[in-house]
Amino acid sequence: MEQSRAASRTGGPRTATRPERPAGAAVPAPGRSAVRGEHTHSEPAAPAVVPQRHSVRDQILDALRAALLNGRLGAGQVYSAPAIAAHFGVSPTPVREAMQVLVSEGAVETVPNRGFRVAEHDPHDLAELAEVRNLLEVPPLLALARSVPADRWEGLRPLAEDTVQTAARGDRGAYAEADRAFHRALLELTGNRQLVAAADDVRRRAHLSSLRTAPAPRTTDLLAEAADHLALLDALADQDLTAVEHLLRGHQ
Repeated sequence: MEQSRAASRTGGPRTATRPERPAGAAVPAPGRSAVRGEHTHSEPAAPAVVPQRHSVRDQILDALRAALLNGRLGAGQVYSAPAIAAHFGVSPTPVREAMQVLVSEGAVETVPNRGFRVAEHDPHDLAELAEVRNLLEVPPLLALARSVPADRWEGLRPLAEDTVQTAARGDRGAYAEADRAFHRALLELTGNRQLVAAADDVRRRAHLSSLRTAPAPRTTDLLAEAADHLALLDALADQDLTAVEHLLRGHQ
């Protein structure tokens, strides 16, 4: 009764009101109330420029791939990350990161407590990669040969000529990069980025595998392979599907 009289004297029961939050105060996360005494902070603004954290690793990775292709890192040999890092004048961390990429590509293997061993492949590995490469490249390029005009193929001739020039120098690493660039440009005409990435990865693996399954090719061998690129462009421009398939399947 006393409570009722008190309520009537004050104009009715008071309802609880939420105190106003000062401007700029942090908002607690949804579903979680702020605990007394707990400090809350708003999320920091994203930096205007994203730092390139992997630039050193990528440079080391490119250098190691070149060393593998040119035989400076021998098949079956074990190399430690600290030793390679000392050679490049960097910390072991980017070297280990680069080596893990090469592990995922099948180029090297992890040796516990020792480092990384350059993988050894057999002819069966190379045959499997060639089969996968044909499955990825031959059908889309045959389809492109039926529809792409001749001048588009002619625009790729400088890339084909680049493979001839690198082959003439006998630089296997440079030739492998030029070969991949040429075939990547061919498949980019499909507009399928996933196909381009998958085929490029298989071709890189094939180059590294061939290094360990056969003697180092002579300059004349590289020049013969490079000449296939020019012949392939001619066959594509002429819509000679038989010649296109023959050149693609025979070009390892």
